[in-house]
Amino acid sequence: MDIGSLILLALSFTVLFIMIQRAEAKRKRIVRIMVILLILLIVWYANMTRLQSEALVGFMIAVVVSFLFWVLVGRYNPVGSSDDIHVLGMDD
Repeated sequence: MDIGSLILLALSFTVLFIMIQRAEAKRKRIVRIMVILLILLIVWYANMTRLQSEALVGFMIAVVVSFLFWVLVGRYNPVGSSDDIHVLGMDD
């Protein structure tokens, strides 16, 4: 098992899963479509370079890390909305 590829794949999957978790409610559909396309690209890469076992282990590691992120950060710190952003100018 190639440890460098495993770390790269696990990190890639983790970033994609956290992107889905932290997406704004209005943008969830487009984020999901982009993440699915990127996961398909990662799976294609893993198949072409014969890294299926590393990709599977990396996927499992990413699911665990993503769940821990949700438990420790996501539940207590919900995603905000862009409608709640107020820009303060010189007159405010």
